Amino acid sequence: MDIELFDYDLPEELIAQTPLKKRDTSRLMVLDKETGNVEHKHFYDILDYLKPGDVLVRNNTKVIPARLYGLKEETGGHVEVLLLKDLHDDLWECLVGNAKIVKLGTVITFGDGRLKAQCTEIREEGIRIFKMIYDGIFYEILDQLGIMPLPPYIKEKLNDPDRYQTVYAKVEGSAAAPTAGLHFTEELLQKVREKGVEILDVTLHVGLGTFRPVKVENVLEHHMHSEYYEISEEVAEKLNQAKKEGRRIIAVGTTSCRTLEANHSKYGCFKAAHENTNIFIYPGYTFTGIDALITNFHLPKSTLVMLVSALAGREHILNAYKIAVNEKYRFFSFGDAMFIH
Repeated sequence: MDIELFDYDLPEELIAQTPLKKRDTSRLMVLDKETGNVEHKHFYDILDYLKPGDVLVRNNTKVIPARLYGLKEETGGHVEVLLLKDLHDDLWECLVGNAKIVKLGTVITFGDGRLKAQCTEIREEGIRIFKMIYDGIFYEILDQLGIMPLPPYIKEKLNDPDRYQTVYAKVEGSAAAPTAGLHFTEELLQKVREKGVEILDVTLHVGLGTFRPVKVENVLEHHMHSEYYEISEEVAEKLNQAKKEGRRIIAVGTTSCRTLEANHSKYGCFKAAHENTNIFIYPGYTFTGIDALITNFHLPKSTLVMLVSALAGREHILNAYKIAVNEKYRFFSFGDAMFIH
């Protein structure tokens, strides 16, 4: 499967650099996955497409200030580190900017030395495992030393870091925001509940698997990095009940989608789990967990374009994206949304 099949032309000026003043006023493209029919709405109109009994599943992960700038202890060389995954016991999987200078045993100092990181393992593609050395509470120190890890295509400074969090972000540990959820306000979620829609939370800490570009020509050779997810007993039971009753399960974002699909395809039903997944969804995949998806517009040739192509058909997706470009929709993390149903 050729990577070029998932390419499209995107003028740079359509990449949203800042969030809109009000979250739910972004535009919403509604795509019928069977017919390819497209409607143009605003995000607050999502209410018109939800019905009583639907289950809305969102990812309650919270983005941590995961980007750190430090100095190599022995040489004073500058090192940029992006925290990707908490491996427990103060071990972290990290992506290192100039990884070549970080060898086994290298110690990096951050800030005034309140946080140090010692390299304990070297992995490929710029990944290193670090043992974090500090006194006190790790996340408190990180709040003071770390920077919100905005994607590289966002060049503008973010004045309010909370705008790169969903209003329901709760469980710390993500290196990127589950961006489809950024469109929801507390008020809109309340209206969703009042309509008789059940809202359930899962957790997937977004890491490299979600946003690493595909560098191989044959999609099937792409290596997905694993990400940690959690589904509680209560949520699994409610999802299974909804399935049994034939109610729609709607994922808010590709991370919620990957969580539900990874879990359901592995166990044949929804099951409480705390584990890693490296599920890679591309055309030919049969969805068993979700029925519909709220998502943003994704980067050309990305695994996320492949995921939505698997759900709605590649032709429908590329046609919808072409329309979005012509209609000057805003793209990527701070951009507009799409509802595929």
